Amino acid sequence: MRVGIHEAKTNLSKLIPAVQTGEEVIITKAGKPVARLIPFVEKSGQRPLGLYRGKVTLHGDLLEPLPGEILDDFWPGTGEPR
Repeated sequence: MRVGIHEAKTNLSKLIPAVQTGEEVIITKAGKPVARLIPFVEKSGQRPLGLYRGKVTLHGDLLEPLPGEILDDFWPGTGEPR
């Protein structure tokens, strides 16, 4: 179903039950889609450990201090200690 912004604002309480029964509502502005109203699905349970194993690489310098020229960008000319 496609509805304009004004119609969606006016009829939101009527659109929600349609979405809850599985209908997708596309909200348009000047006839062009700008948003999609879909049902909220609560995620349950814990995420499994190791899901990204082998997909993420951490380099050895991860815990090393940042170089001075980068730190200077955070506190330019303020005299603040690093």
